[in-house]
Amino acid sequence: MLGAKGEVRVLVVEDEQVLADTIAVGLRRESMAVDVVYDGDSALERTDVNDYDVVVLDRDLPGVHGDEVARTLVNRSYAGRILMLTASGGLEDRVEGLTLGADDYMAKPFAFAELVARVRALSRRAVPPLPPVLSRSGITLDPANHVVERDGREVPLTPKEFAVLEVLMRANGTVVSAEGLLEKAWDENADPFTNVVRVTVMTLRKKLGEPPVIQTVPGAGYRL
Repeated sequence: MLGAKGEVRVLVVEDEQVLADTIAVGLRRESMAVDVVYDGDSALERTDVNDYDVVVLDRDLPGVHGDEVARTLVNRSYAGRILMLTASGGLEDRVEGLTLGADDYMAKPFAFAELVARVRALSRRAVPPLPPVLSRSGITLDPANHVVERDGREVPLTPKEFAVLEVLMRANGTVVSAEGLLEKAWDENADPFTNVVRVTVMTLRKKLGEPPVIQTVPGAGYRL
């Protein structure tokens, strides 16, 4: 579910729009890919179609209550972890939130640094352990150390180039659409009509050198 190691995908669900947008801006500054919704219905819609590592979920939502959102995600066996936010910080409230299936709980107001630390901790639990090094077509990719080599030669990549290459390597030779790369290596704020994927793949090809290992499949996407 992680687009790139170190890049965590987060859904912020908070009806106080200023707070929600502030959280999102701060998490993006921490190199996370963040989507924002302001009610429980939208949260369930987004989690239906997107994989998030962490859902930062306000408990006191209008419409579909945060408790019901948490309960629904747990019943779906949703892989993303739930960090519940609430204005109530009492022990009973914390216990109730965790009983609903939340993985962690924070009372408002909270220190942003603590929120970041908890989101990162939860994201590490959101996915099963991955192979320490990926290898395909003479390329090795080490997610933990953010190192790529081709035939023993280190290839310096930008974070997005690294993310795109990792997605292609994990696809095991199957085709990944441009939309799929946008979803996994960027966030939903990326304009799907831009040529950012094409340009990133082009520069990635050049850096990896000859012979080319990334194939463009017309009308379908890319594969390694």
